[in-house]
Amino acid sequence: MFSKQEAQQLKKEFWTAFGKSFPRKWLLYDTKIKDFSFKFNADNKKAEVSLDIEMKDEIFRNAYYEKIWSLEDILQEFIGDFHKDEYFTLDNGKVISKIWIEKHDVSLFNKNSWQDIFEFFWEKMDGFERFYYEYEDFIKDV
Repeated sequence: MFSKQEAQQLKKEFWTAFGKSFPRKWLLYDTKIKDFSFKFNADNKKAEVSLDIEMKDEIFRNAYYEKIWSLEDILQEFIGDFHKDEYFTLDNGKVISKIWIEKHDVSLFNKNSWQDIFEFFWEKMDGFERFYYEYEDFIKDV
């Protein structure tokens, strides 16, 4: 087990190594839609790439979620099988809509699995971004 400081240092090394291994400017928060962003996440059990729709106004959040949901089969062609939850509750209690894909049996705390995580991140986020750019006008038209 790692101390809190050791875990923080390892996380910093992980994200630095990812940036150096796959240098690229990712779309992430720059979707031009407030509270509509793509995210990377990794912990001690899995890696995840997600689209988080975090609008406080449930009507807008639902409208964007429905837009993505209407393109479900197309999104699947870009990223493969994925999970979706219109009312996903974060650890802090906030409810968002979320679409994500996971890779299990990898750990940010095991340097031997970093390359697998990096490749998963690159492949899935690239798919998410290509999907978004292809259907951006449709998605934004809420």
